[in-house]
This record gives sequence, structure tokens and C-alpha cells, in this order.
Amino acid sequence: MNAPDRERRPASSAAAAAGAQIQRRRLQRGMSQAELARRTGLSKGTLSQLEAGAGNPTIDTLDAIAVALGIPLTDLLTRQAGPGTHHVPATPAGQDGPTRELLRRISGGHSLELWRLRLPPHTSVDGVPHAPGTVEHLLVASGRLTAGPADDLRLLRAGDLLAFAGDAPHAYRTDATPADVTVVIASPSFT
Repeated sequence: MNAPDRERRPASSAAAAAGAQIQRRRLQRGMSQAELARRTGLSKGTLSQLEAGAGNPTIDTLDAIAVALGIPLTDLLTRQAGPGTHHVPATPAGQDGPTRELLRRISGGHSLELWRLRLPPHTSVDGVPHAPGTVEHLLVASGRLTAGPADDLRLLRAGDLLAFAGDAPHAYRTDATPADVTVVIASPSFT
């Protein structure tokens, strides 16, 4: 079968999303396709196809592009539309246990996750250590909470902020008062 006779398979939505992210990040940095191609060792034609969503990039290819752009690989895999308005309507808290909601993941050379954590009275949750270098920030909106590194728990009240190394065992505990807490998890970039 001749090349013109072959039917092209449509790119996956993941490939299209990665292509859009490559192009967006390249343009944000004022970099031409030729310069990005030079930095990655890819041909300009291959890069053009990837940006158009017509390619099927390997993880190694995406990693090389991420390194050249100075961003985490995960930034190329997000389907997030961009920096426009992001509204997350409030949801009711669970009655039988903790309620955790990822509100937003913010990328761009680092990773920030914004969570809402609502703990009913007399609740205890052990936090799983995150990647090395991660820092957790807790801002208590209402209630009381004992939280922090497992070996250095602190009593927090509404309005209190606590930041601690999230790469070690940590815990969250309520007494007779429920707690509503905003949690920001800041993870380092590994590019």
C-alpha cells in the first residue's frame, strides 16, 4: 500500500491534549519550533505533528520536551484548558467521615494542589508521606484540628496556618469539634 493510500488513524484525545500543552508552553517561553526541536533532538516536522495532535509521542519524547521547556512531565499530560476562570461550586460535607476534595492543581515548573478537607468530630486520619521535598500548608477555616508531623502535632484553631514537611508521616485529628481546612500541597519539580 502506498503512503498516500494509507488511512491516517486519528490522534487520541490524550495526544491532542499533550500537543496543545507543548505548543502553549513553547509559546509562553517565546521559543520557536526550530529551537525546541534543536533542544530535544526531534525534527521540526515531528514537533509540528505533535503540536497538531497528529502524533503518538512516547513518554521518553514527552520527557525530553518537558526538560527542554523546563517544566514537569505531568504539565504536558494535563487536559486543563488553561489559566481562565476556574469555579468549583461548594459541596456538602460528608456526615460519616472525612471529606477530601481536590480543588485545583496548579502547574508550571512546580506542582501545587489545593484541597478542601472536612473532618467530622472525633476523626483521626494518618497522612501518607508525599514525594521528597513536599510541603503541606494547612489553613483552618473553622473548627479545631490537631495536625502536623506525627512526632510534632499542633493544636490549630480557625484562622491558624501550619506548614510542615509533607514527606514524612503526618496526621489530622479532631476532638468534639468538626474542622474545615484548606490544604495546599507544594511538590518540587523533578525536571
